[in-house]
Amino acid sequence: MPKMKTKSSAKKRFKVTGTGKVVAAQAGKRHGMIKRTNKFLRNARGTTVLSEPDQKIAKSYMPYDR
Repeated sequence: MPKMKTKSSAKKRFKVTGTGKVVAAQAGKRHGMIKRTNKFLRNARGTTVLSEPDQKIAKSYMPYDR
């Protein structure tokens, strides 16, 4: 049986932690920063852990990162 392929888009966007949680970059920082509040921009730094339903979807794209 051949190996399943990982979605390239998921490979670039998500990372699975040691405990199995999925981590991704914060949303809303690509463009249009002038209209966002400074508080929003501060809080959107770094990465965030995805919610349970989103983790389920992301893990389905990465079959071997359990």
